[in-house]
Amino acid sequence: MTPKRKQKLFVILGLVSLTAIAVGLTLYALRSNINLFFSPVQIAQGDAPMERQIRAGGMVKEGSVSRDPESLDVEFTVTDYVDDVEVYYSGILPDLFREGQGVVVVGELQADGRLYADKVLARHDENYMPPEVAQALEEAGYSPADFQAKAAEVGKRLEQEGTPQASEY
Repeated sequence: MTPKRKQKLFVILGLVSLTAIAVGLTLYALRSNINLFFSPVQIAQGDAPMERQIRAGGMVKEGSVSRDPESLDVEFTVTDYVDDVEVYYSGILPDLFREGQGVVVVGELQADGRLYADKVLARHDENYMPPEVAQALEEAGYSPADFQAKAAEVGKRLEQEGTPQASEY
């Protein structure tokens, strides 16, 4: 091998090595920023990773919202009407948050089976359901349209009963 070929070989090997290192570091950095969506069924089956940021969605189970009067701590259950996930959140809930409505929560699933949420995202109007929640319900064998009608019915009943909304707490 001539010295010129040897030099070209080392340059090419160096570039390939640097490219591989750059790709590896990029993938490692992105790994911690990816939030995968899981339905309550998938979480109950053990598909969701523990102590890693995930998104979970479904409907807020009726009668499950429990607030601590001394702080902003809230506990509620997210369901896809097959399985349930308990959610703990400390903070101000969105104005549109209420029982029977679709939500997506972002947080970490802990060993005790509870999801400790950093964010709670509520639906926009009566007919809105997050796409991930709709897909999870369809995969569980349910029609999202049925749940939108049920959510509207629950919302009307709560308004008639005078149940306070999140913004009234």
